[in-house]
Amino acid sequence: MRGLSMPEAVKLQARALRRPVKARIDLLLIADMVAPKSRVLDVGCGDGTLLRLLAEEKGVDGRGIELSQPGVNDCVAKGLSVIQGDADTDLADYPDDAFDYVILSQTLQATHQPRNVLEHMLRIGRHAVISFPNFGHWRIRLQIAFCGRMPVTPNLCCAWYETPNIHFCTIRDFIALTRETGAKIERGIALDRFGVPLAFGEPWIWNLFGEQAVFLLARNT
Repeated sequence: MRGLSMPEAVKLQARALRRPVKARIDLLLIADMVAPKSRVLDVGCGDGTLLRLLAEEKGVDGRGIELSQPGVNDCVAKGLSVIQGDADTDLADYPDDAFDYVILSQTLQATHQPRNVLEHMLRIGRHAVISFPNFGHWRIRLQIAFCGRMPVTPNLCCAWYETPNIHFCTIRDFIALTRETGAKIERGIALDRFGVPLAFGEPWIWNLFGEQAVFLLARNT
């Protein structure tokens, strides 16, 4: 599993500053993982920021699924091909190998059946790209240990009683899930609290110091 070297991380930050479309750093990393002119399905695409970024920079044939009607409306207003749908139920309707990449950004922890969603992503796409907040970060561990309450962080900003997240996981949990589902990790990147990629690729370091992570997966055939 390959992470980013320090020079690669610095170059990524420099490229991010030059991008014509403003986007979260995890979206920029996802865009770098997607091949030009590919077929892409963005699951939980929100307001379409990533789809627009991929269309402008990679010339992809992009489609999107979004649960919220306001999100769908935003996407359609931008000229994006997005329908209202639920990752937990609607991915089953897509045929095998319908896309080159299926993307799930900051949404896995909000699904009811994360493993099922991941398996469908790898069925309908040649690659799956997933980003998620890391519940194993040292700040979260300290909040639970010393405060005895569910943590609130910039990446997990809602209180426990109003959060959309229902399946918190750590980076190590996710790596274990990929093994159980037979997925191959082609690339993985962990980001610190400032959105800077960690230069060291050891999973235990990522699990302790990464606030979020991005993984590029493929079927292990």
